Amino acid sequence: MHPHRRKRLLNIIFVLLFSISGISLILYSLNSNLDYFFTPTELKNINIPKDKRIKIGGMVLENSVVREKSKVSFTITDFKNSIEVIYEGIVPDLFKEGSGVVVLGFIQNETFYAQEVLAKHDENYMPPNLNINNDS
Repeated sequence: MHPHRRKRLLNIIFVLLFSISGISLILYSLNSNLDYFFTPTELKNINIPKDKRIKIGGMVLENSVVREKSKVSFTITDFKNSIEVIYEGIVPDLFKEGSGVVVLGFIQNETFYAQEVLAKHDENYMPPNLNINNDS
């Protein structure tokens, strides 16, 4: 083998090994920070480990919100199944019964312990402090 070809082959092998190690590190990092999204019905059909962080989305069930100091418990439903959620902290301004919500946290004994609550709004959302009067 010519020295020129050997050098080229070693360079190609080095680039391939470097690329594979970089891609492996990226995939490992993404996998450890990945949160899966489920609905309450999907949660009934699968078994999730206690230490796996997930997201659950659905609607806040009417008359299910209970507030005790900074602790809020409520029920998320997809109108087929529901799950009880417990959250310690301040919920967003858009959080209310009958509205959409996404919670991030862990599930234990069929109760979801949320670390973060994200309230959803529809496409016709207007901020509460914005008063538009068309009578002018």
